[in-house]
Amino acid sequence: MISVATWNVLHRVHAENWYEEVADRWPDEPARIAAVTRWVAGRDEHVVALQEVSGDQLAALREALPHRSVHALRYPRVPRSRRIATALRDRDEHLVVLTEPGSRLITATAFADDPGKGVLVVRTGGLTVIATHVTGDGRRGGQFARLAELATAATGPTVVLGDFNADRETVAAGLGTGFAVAALPDLVPTRPRGGGTKSEFIDHVVTVGATTTAIAVEDLRGVSDHNPVRATVVPD
Repeated sequence: MISVATWNVLHRVHAENWYEEVADRWPDEPARIAAVTRWVAGRDEHVVALQEVSGDQLAALREALPHRSVHALRYPRVPRSRRIATALRDRDEHLVVLTEPGSRLITATAFADDPGKGVLVVRTGGLTVIATHVTGDGRRGGQFARLAELATAATGPTVVLGDFNADRETVAAGLGTGFAVAALPDLVPTRPRGGGTKSEFIDHVVTVGATTTAIAVEDLRGVSDHNPVRATVVPD
């Protein structure tokens, strides 16, 4: 059994640009970064995937987790402040995978049609981990195809973790046959919203050659605009 978690921690510039309540609730970004770091440092999952990790946040994670292997994709696009001067010192944005020591980076690349979204592939033990952040518009079809291609090429059981910006049915249809998208409990949304028609369940654990059990969403009460998802993956 392999325990996993995924969480979009919210890049500060995105919060500032889009009037996210998180920026108002946490006016001190170093304090929010410390809160995110404490949560991640307290996890005992074998694999933790993180999206929208700022340069400041990544530095804090590296310092707090010297016993972890930290794999990071730095996107070509650097978030730009549109309304106010950002509180960040390092505006770079990363996709991150934390694992036990001994893991190996396979691929780290932004999607060709979105320099601010991408995929990170890591091999740890007998598991291939594919972390991703998918664009929330018509570009996701090609991105799903790329994820399916990478997963199909992997050897042995594979787990795809991340923010898919889509509900379970859309992800399952986009990836195609052979992929199992775990059903999320409906008590706590992964992306709480005040209203509208967009899904509140857009962060997923997807497996190939494995089964997801004990999936749960943890309510972190506004540290990010997303809540983390954790689960256990059992190879078939």
